[in-house]
Amino acid sequence: MIVRNVALSAYQNALQHKQALDTQILGKSAAPSKTGGTSFADAVKESLSEINEMQNNKNQMITEFASGKSDNVHELMIAMQKASVAMSMTTAVRSKVMSAYQEIMRMAL
Repeated sequence: MIVRNVALSAYQNALQHKQALDTQILGKSAAPSKTGGTSFADAVKESLSEINEMQNNKNQMITEFASGKSDNVHELMIAMQKASVAMSMTTAVRSKVMSAYQEIMRMAL
């Protein structure tokens, strides 16, 4: 009984610490789901919206550079690389999720 209470207390402390770090990093508190954390679907939606925002920012900077409104090549290249890396990581995660799904489907047969 004592071990269970200590383990539960340690888990709750770790969860509170994680939520505090999320608040500091994101600048807002993550919406809790039924289990106390953010749901996987919410995390995916938030990540995809951030990637979309990066892509839109990159496109806007390219348009401004091409039209002559901006001559900051350095910022343009940084934005392009950020968008490229974010898209590559998203594609890699998608591939891993799809392979995991296929593996689970094979196990069901």
